[in-house]
Amino acid sequence: MVFQGSSAAISHTGKVRSNNQDSGFSGSNLFVVADGMGGHAGGDIASSIAVNQLKELDHSFPTPAEAERELRETIVDTAHVLVETVAKRPELAGMGTTVSAILMVDDYAVIAHIGDSRVYLHRDGVLTQITTDHTFVQRLVDSGRITPEEARYHPRRSVLMRVLGDMDTDPEVDAFIMQTQPGDRWLLCSDGLCGVVDDGQTAKTLAQDLAPGRTADLLLKHALDAGAPDNVTIVLVDVGGRHPMFSGTATIVGSASTPQGIDIPMSRPARTGWFQTGRQAANEPTHFEPAAEYLEELIEEDRRRSRRRRVWWVVGFVAIIGILFSLGFAAYGWTQTRYFVGPDDDSVVIYRGIQQDLGPISLSTPYEDTNILLAELRAYQRLSVEQTISARSLADAQAIVENLRSEITP
Repeated sequence: MVFQGSSAAISHTGKVRSNNQDSGFSGSNLFVVADGMGGHAGGDIASSIAVNQLKELDHSFPTPAEAERELRETIVDTAHVLVETVAKRPELAGMGTTVSAILMVDDYAVIAHIGDSRVYLHRDGVLTQITTDHTFVQRLVDSGRITPEEARYHPRRSVLMRVLGDMDTDPEVDAFIMQTQPGDRWLLCSDGLCGVVDDGQTAKTLAQDLAPGRTADLLLKHALDAGAPDNVTIVLVDVGGRHPMFSGTATIVGSASTPQGIDIPMSRPARTGWFQTGRQAANEPTHFEPAAEYLEELIEEDRRRSRRRRVWWVVGFVAIIGILFSLGFAAYGWTQTRYFVGPDDDSVVIYRGIQQDLGPISLSTPYEDTNILLAELRAYQRLSVEQTISARSLADAQAIVENLRSEITP
């Protein structure tokens, strides 16, 4: 059965990079985002190959299980194509691509995923990340060593643990089936969106229930407003809903939409000077798939960073405690320069400190018992003493006592 819904696809180079290595596809049943890597000549070719291989699956399937099998096998076949391409064109060695794809079959979404592009589901106002990033920092998050918020800014956040590339002809692909329902919004995106726009902002945009094309434009604007340091590709799929149904014409965006196919751009000599560094950096690979020994080095570096972070936490905590203790000690010292006159059982006493207490801690102590009985005082004097009489100094407190003593009737 042909998928009943509406969709949109959009791709943008971003504000920093000079070429678009992303590819996206929005068809009648199939939806794909592929984020290429491998420098100026390789990433766009890898993502184009992936989309051109997968688009052959854009038709109905009798069962979700068969669709899952075909989707997984096609992605594995794509790895073989990448290997064969590099064998013919050695200058492309090291190229690769992420793949996040959805095949709609009846009331089910068949999902396949490798890399750090993402699939989200927005249902009943809640945005849920469906796929798991195959990255070094995600492994740290899963092991509890860093938080998801720390992962967003980790210096190794672009290190991929799994990718579709020319080094592995049997890639490990996540594939699973989920039931979908009318009103669901499925978002497929490269990390050019989810790496700079937080999920809260994305959820608010999806919740506006605008048409898929308008929603995709708004999401792209958020990425551009955030600086868009990487290519941005968005495929949005609505299940049912009030927006116009799918027209039957597939949309291909990004590098897969250009006629260059797997043509290799001519290498240009690197320029030097004050104004060329930014553009040259823009052509560097956006992701990196590490060798085993390099991964061990990264893990050890992260351990060192974690140890330094713990040390600084301890130092900061001790420093804060020290400051609070110093402030508390200074405040207590100040209270001991104050005096007041008050009662103690049946007599008048000069106290050192202030009248308030700090919980169970008393901020005053008896300094001198005047031997004046409360019963000897007139009623208004006794009331004043019971309510305590503040003094500016010890001499002032002693003067208050003498004044009370002078008015005692013999």
